Amino acid sequence: MSQYAAEYLSKVGALIQRVHDEQISQLQTAAMRIADTLQAGGLLHVFGSGHSQLLAAELFYRAGGLVPVNAILDLPLSVMQAARRSTWLERVPGYAAQLLQDEPLAAGDVIIVISNSGRNAVPIEIAQTAKAQGVYVIALTSLAFSRCMSSRHASGKRLFEVADLVLDNYGDNGDALIAIPGSTSKVAASSTAVGSALLQALVAATVGELASRDIDPPVWQSANGDAGEARNAAHWDAMHTRIKRL
Repeated sequence: MSQYAAEYLSKVGALIQRVHDEQISQLQTAAMRIADTLQAGGLLHVFGSGHSQLLAAELFYRAGGLVPVNAILDLPLSVMQAARRSTWLERVPGYAAQLLQDEPLAAGDVIIVISNSGRNAVPIEIAQTAKAQGVYVIALTSLAFSRCMSSRHASGKRLFEVADLVLDNYGDNGDALIAIPGSTSKVAASSTAVGSALLQALVAATVGELASRDIDPPVWQSANGDAGEARNAAHWDAMHTRIKRL
């Protein structure tokens, strides 16, 4: 019934308003750090597993997005190949280190690691391994959810405890927002909608920071316009040897 659709939209809107009210300083700090990295010729990396991989893809190769973004999109960790197996695989110690061996991380880069619960081994080890290589780590997670969960990593730490900076999606325990009489479970997750808003706000802040330094920000344009197609071709020529999935 439409009342539940309206309730969901109202609650997600309130969470995004809370991001606006409470996390502008975190977004600006993150944007300045990413701008420093891009100005120095480095890359912004982004990683997620399961449905968090949707948010990693959100920053990669899309209209209005930054060009120097390396999305670490591992198919076995996605829901697009064997969904139940991906749930098991993100808990496997050591998988992250093997995965990052084939990624172009370098000291001075920035990585955004996305995990709603922040409790599984792979995102925690992605953050730890990247940090050991001199990469600045931003976590996108639900602090409320994560704080009431035990870690599944041998260190006993959750993602927010190993990151340099944390962006909070304010998600409920379990992610779903809406309780409906007759349904034994809540429905309608918030982490993707709020996470996408946080990430796109970060893109806007980063491009604004670069522009304030008189740097023409490298931004993808829509490939469905003639001017965008030509501009994107130049970006591809400049970056395809550096970004694995271009």
